[in-house]
Amino acid sequence: MSTTDGLAPARPIATAPAAPLRSRWLILAVLCLAQLTVVLDNTVLTVAVPVLTTELDASTTDIQWMINAYALVQCGLLLTAGSAADRYGRRRMLVAGLILFGVGSLAAGLARSGDQLIAARAGMGVGGALLVTATLAVAMQVFDGAERSRAIGIWAATSALGYAAGPPIGGIILAHLPWGAIFLVNVPIVLVCLVATRALVPESRDPVGGRPDVGGVLLSTAGLTGVVWAIIDGPERGWTSPAVLGAACVGVLLLAVFVGWERRIAAPMLDMHFFTDRRFVGAVTGVVLITFGSTGALFLLTQHLQFVRGYPAWEAGLRMVPFALSIVLLNLGGVATRLIRRLGVPGAIALGMVLLSAGLTLITHVRSDGYGVLLTGLLVMGFGCALANPAIVEAVMGAIPPSKAGVGAGIDGTMAEVGGSLGIAVLGAVLNARFAALAPIAVAGAGSYPAALALAGGDTERARVTDAFESALVTGQTAGAVAVLAGGLLAAGLLRRAERAGHGDGRR
Repeated sequence: MSTTDGLAPARPIATAPAAPLRSRWLILAVLCLAQLTVVLDNTVLTVAVPVLTTELDASTTDIQWMINAYALVQCGLLLTAGSAADRYGRRRMLVAGLILFGVGSLAAGLARSGDQLIAARAGMGVGGALLVTATLAVAMQVFDGAERSRAIGIWAATSALGYAAGPPIGGIILAHLPWGAIFLVNVPIVLVCLVATRALVPESRDPVGGRPDVGGVLLSTAGLTGVVWAIIDGPERGWTSPAVLGAACVGVLLLAVFVGWERRIAAPMLDMHFFTDRRFVGAVTGVVLITFGSTGALFLLTQHLQFVRGYPAWEAGLRMVPFALSIVLLNLGGVATRLIRRLGVPGAIALGMVLLSAGLTLITHVRSDGYGVLLTGLLVMGFGCALANPAIVEAVMGAIPPSKAGVGAGIDGTMAEVGGSLGIAVLGAVLNARFAALAPIAVAGAGSYPAALALAGGDTERARVTDAFESALVTGQTAGAVAVLAGGLLAAGLLRRAERAGHGDGRR
């Protein structure tokens, strides 16, 4: 026995506990609280844009970096963070992530310039990458069997809740406190999680270990950062701009070099042999396809609520809460887990994405000024996500050895970020292209709906701009519903084929 991080008495190092821990559900609550805080910070800042623009004298570019620096750094480091959790201890990386996230939140809350806030958000992204991977990896070690499936479902549901709850929570905070409080509220949460982690969470790591893969860390981080930056900035700068094309090409080249590097070294951070397993390839492909459609569709739905229905960002987020709550309740009650077991992972993914597509189609094509149709659509979408999200996470984590849980969490998180960023970029491009085609000539080149309204020369022209944007949203959301359906069915088909091939080879 040895002390692994200097914060708690010695604990045995193991791949998984020999017997279920009595405190495992309390541990999961701590992990979910940490995960919720990380996900909240992806969306909570959107409602503070007007305040930041005024108080920090921030330009549009500054605002974009304040929002994107967090996600960009986090995505670039997810693979590295997952590998570090397996090599050096999942509990240790959980503690490190909490400390970095807490310090970054404190710095962000006390920032007095745009540059300071951007730097602090980047620091929070480092901590966030460690937390996203370590929380899932620890849950994989603490739970086993059917309980593991339920734990994964609750963990995935927590992420959905954080996504939807960010804007309303940010709006409530800004209504009573200065903007810095959006970040400072993280500090006491981090302290609670640190104390609970010290008291409850056992240490675990990959028993094989191995030397640090410094080359893999540098190549994967730089490559992923370049690709994701190009995806995020493509719609703003133009997909053919030298900066976007250059970043994308360099990122892809570095990732290709990363693959070659990982195939040659003795202790790679990502074992390329995983990609010879059809189930793993199907699961990873499914993550990209599902997050592409679902994240892009939800992004368009928030545009619909804010620009068509006229809700401010925090109120639009509040009206999305039933979607997230339905996911949480179905997973907390074990309903989603039982259905996934009965349907199988491919069947659960297929049904879940059919329901998500159906709910989005209902909201898009059934006109109603009241909340009833929107609420019904959100609940149908929530039921679908409650099935599909944990099923695809389970598919990824179930396709790799438990000793590589951190790497699995890193792969899942990375592919989800890439798929989600692509979904927002591509479906956003569909929306913008359709709006540009339908908008009056007088507002051509405005670049956005608010800018077009500002250029409109009277009530009649503004009404035409609004009608054009509503029609463009219908096109975009319909494309999103089709992408959700096609991606879900394709992912389910790939996993079904992989399962049949595995059974045919005598593997499980």
